[in-house]
Amino acid sequence: HAALQAWGSSLAPREKLYLADPMKVRVVLKYRHCDGNLCIKVTDDVACLLYRTDQAQDVKKIEKFHSQLMRLMVAKESRSAAMETD
Repeated sequence: HAALQAWGSSLAPREKLYLADPMKVRVVLKYRHCDGNLCIKVTDDVACLLYRTDQAQDVKKIEKFHSQLMRLMVAKESRSAAMETD
């Protein structure tokens, strides 16, 4: 079973989770209109980092993390493509 941890203010644990094994990590973003909750879950099936909010200002925190994650993915793909052409 996955260990559920609070989001916290630092993005480092989520980045570490992704960087440890990018092919196993899943990110799920879910919005429930009926109660106004936005939830993001990052898991590798061992650890599960979950953050749920109904505060509009917290959306920026989630957006920042998601952007960082996309940058990490692109950077890794760029390195892999460069290695294949060498």
